[in-house]
Amino acid sequence: MQVDDFDFDLPESLIALRPAQPRDTARLLHIPAAADMADKSVRDLSQLLRAGDALVVNTTKVIPARLIGKRLRTDGAGAKIEITLTERLGPVDWRCFMKPAKKVKDDDIINFGGVEAEVSEREEGAARLVFRLPPDAMETSLAELGTMPLPPYIAGKRTPDAQDNDDYQTLFAREEGAVAAPTAGLHFTPELVAALKKQGVSFHEVTLHVGPGTFLPVKVDNIMDHKMHGEWGQVTSETAAALNKVKTNGGRIVCVGTTSLRLIESATSEGGEVSPYEDVTDIFISPGYRFRAADLLLTNFHLPRSTLFMLVSAFSGLEEMQAAYAHAIAEAYRFYSYGDACLLERKDA
Repeated sequence: MQVDDFDFDLPESLIALRPAQPRDTARLLHIPAAADMADKSVRDLSQLLRAGDALVVNTTKVIPARLIGKRLRTDGAGAKIEITLTERLGPVDWRCFMKPAKKVKDDDIINFGGVEAEVSEREEGAARLVFRLPPDAMETSLAELGTMPLPPYIAGKRTPDAQDNDDYQTLFAREEGAVAAPTAGLHFTPELVAALKKQGVSFHEVTLHVGPGTFLPVKVDNIMDHKMHGEWGQVTSETAAALNKVKTNGGRIVCVGTTSLRLIESATSEGGEVSPYEDVTDIFISPGYRFRAADLLLTNFHLPRSTLFMLVSAFSGLEEMQAAYAHAIAEAYRFYSYGDACLLERKDA
């Protein structure tokens, strides 16, 4: 299939710059496998799910990975450089994206408010960055110097602020390591969790540290030529056993977000058994993929031509998702990270 197959026109006015308040008042488009779609609210999840269903949530926590620094050189030439940390290589050692990358060379020093870091291994807008800090000082320095790495479609329209420190973390965030939020989880409130548990829906935790690949465009024409970035994830033995028991008892696995879905699918055998998992996954899900574990998917509305729109098209059908997105645009649903959500039932279920 071609990337053009996953294109659509989205008015910029529908890109959400702030989340709904309260979070669970966001709109929800329900897309059943064999019935008409319906306009709902996230609070209606307790009516759409049933006793015995299992929600899989991602416990990753976004780090303040966006830094603004000044390039220093012995000749006195300076330049403003924006850094987004993408992968931790050691206590003070990171891979990162740089902008503008053309203004930085290997061995350059970048100063972030008095904290210096040395650049090396620069390639295609990315580089290695080693901070001149004691090994135990990295987290404190990030908290002081960094800001939330909001997606470009938000950060390009407004400056990240203190409110984003809360808004861009899910209720389940605990394990630091993500540079983007698992945004479907942003819709949950303590009240919604309580209502779902009262309904007999169980919650099960996994961790996938969302990486920069979620922001990167697909640069190839044929989607099968696209290479996903790897992201570290973990499914514990307890979670694997619990999900297998849910399936045995006739319950449905409901993945909260594409991150949870990709990790659970990576941990599941062709026979449908979920196993413990602790590794990097670069699974790329597109139409033609046969799902092994996930029965339903709660997710936000994604970018055109993105791997995430390809994933939901694999889950519920390309024509169905094109129709759903056309409906969402016509009804002024809010798109992307801070936007509204949809609940998808797997088409081949």
